[in-house]
Amino acid sequence: MKFVETDLPGVIIVEPDIYRDERGFFFETYHAKKYRKGGIPGTFVQDNHSRSTYRTLRGLHAQTTHPQGKLVRVIEGEIFDVAVDIRRGSATFGRWRGAMLSAENGWQYYIPPGFAHGFCVTSEFAQVEYKCTDFYDPAGEINLSWCDPDIGITWPIESPILSAKDAAARTLREIESLLPVCEEAA
Repeated sequence: MKFVETDLPGVIIVEPDIYRDERGFFFETYHAKKYRKGGIPGTFVQDNHSRSTYRTLRGLHAQTTHPQGKLVRVIEGEIFDVAVDIRRGSATFGRWRGAMLSAENGWQYYIPPGFAHGFCVTSEFAQVEYKCTDFYDPAGEINLSWCDPDIGITWPIESPILSAKDAAARTLREIESLLPVCEEAA
């Protein structure tokens, strides 16, 4: 199992050891001691599961109260998963990092609290499961525009299918006063 640190602090790609044979495959999707040693802290308290069709884009989402760390994996299909640093005062504020996650590669993506998260589906459909370090709090939810030019995410799809909430999301500049402050900068 490999834990790959990215250029965004705390954002980690997990590349599992997958054991394949004529019967199928086996791999660990979570092991608290190994993940903690690999840089993924905390306890997970909520699991979520979504199924989406090709070109669906979900995000970018975060919470100001009860911020969530998320450990994301794909159990069917393929997605382009994105983390955006939204911590005011961070050296990487407004920067993003993406990873292609698929049922085939088995990779996971850890997005720590203080980052917005979103993904788009690049296969016919995808089923995504993710673990969260805190409970969902609709009162503290913020939605960041998927096409914010100041962030400049290069999505691998055109004309995404969006929810009404995601279509109405605001830019980083419009919501900056709502964003968390980076602990190192405070």
